[in-house]
Order: sequence, then C-alpha cells, then structure tokens
Amino acid sequence: MWARLRAVSDSNFDDAIAILGGTGDQGLGLALRFAKAGRPVVIGSRKLDRATAAEAEVKQAVAGGNVTGLDNPDATRRAKIVILSVPFEHTAGTVKSIRDALVPGQIVVSMGVPLASSIGGSAAHMVGVWQGSCAELVASLVPEGVGVVSAFQNVSAHRLRTLEAPVECDVVVSGAKPIRQPVMDLCGLIPGMRAVDGGPLGNARIVESITALLIGMNIRYRVSEGIGVRFTGLPGDDSGA
Repeated sequence: MWARLRAVSDSNFDDAIAILGGTGDQGLGLALRFAKAGRPVVIGSRKLDRATAAEAEVKQAVAGGNVTGLDNPDATRRAKIVILSVPFEHTAGTVKSIRDALVPGQIVVSMGVPLASSIGGSAAHMVGVWQGSCAELVASLVPEGVGVVSAFQNVSAHRLRTLEAPVECDVVVSGAKPIRQPVMDLCGLIPGMRAVDGGPLGNARIVESITALLIGMNIRYRVSEGIGVRFTGLPGDDSGA
C-alpha cells in the first residue's frame, strides 16, 4: 500500500487532481480528460478495488497517463485540488470520511446537485438543502482553512468520456475569489470547455438547479449525449453565437 501512496510524489501535490467518486461516469470522464491533458490524477473511491479498476480503465484509454487509484482518504492526501464527484446522498458521508485527511490550503470542488432522485423522486426536480446548496453543505463540513468551490455540475458525462470530441460546454465556477481561479484554470485543460466566473459560493444554488433543468430537457429532446450550456456576450467571446 505504501508504494501506491508514493505513486504520486510529494512534488506533484500542487499539480495532481484528486477525484473522489472517480469510478462513476462523470468523475471518470474528468479523470480521462485531465489525464489526457497530462496532469497527475488520483482516483478515489470508498472501495480500493473500484479505484484501481478505474485507474486501469483510464490508463488503457490514455497512453502514458499518470493515474493512481486509492481509497478516498488516501486520494485526498495526494492533491491540492480535491473534486467531489459523488451522488448528493453520499456527499456528507464522503466529506466526513476525508475530514482528517484535509489540510488548510486545499480546495474541495463540489459537483453535487440535490436532485429529488436522491430520495426516490425525479432527477428533473430538486430537493431543498438547509445550507442552500450542495456546495454550501460541503463548506459547512470541511475543516477550517479548506476552501470550497462549486463547478462541473452541468457537464455531460457522455461528452467528457468521448475523448475524440470537444466537450462544448461552459462551466460556472463559484466560490471565494482567491480560490476560484485555480479551478477555472482546470477547465482550460479540456477542449471545448470554458470557465465562467460565477462569483461567490452562494450562487451555486442557481447553478445546481440548472442541472435539473438540463436533465428534463435531455428527456424532452431525447439528447442521450447531454445538452451543454453556453453563455454569449462575454468579453473575448468570438464564438459568433
């Protein structure tokens, strides 16, 4: 096990990206994309065998990819940016399981959305969260000094995993100003993905609700690949849209 923990060296801490829940479709899609971009990736899971299986899948798809599969706490220790790609119903439990592994200065990225499917309802509907959003729930659970940013909720897993095509989706990144930029920079690693400054973390309430809207639209328009979001009129926007 120690050899696996050393697979991502201490010198790579700032460059590495940990993805907890990287065995699911969206998390694995991000792992594939970041590995293809040449960044060290650490895939975390509650079960080590699932993490190592995802590691093997990414390495098969991305020749020379620097990817390591570990359990969630060990994955958390290996990267400055830790992305939570777990269903909403597992968010609180996952954060509590990694609290002791988090240190001041790390950034936790919340991708979760409080969809009604977490309580047996429709994935096109939302449920209320006392804190206001999944991202704010995460912020209430992490240790002092650990930053929380909201991002990546509205990116299609199918488009992430289709490596030969650009993703074609904007990503709204919300959180405290000093820690937004490192997460926005990650978006530039993925072809067709653009970061949009979403302001403070409280705006995650709005962004998360867009996911439920997109799920309903995917159903109504029968778009199995997933509908993306684009914001027009931004400074420097030369898309012609």
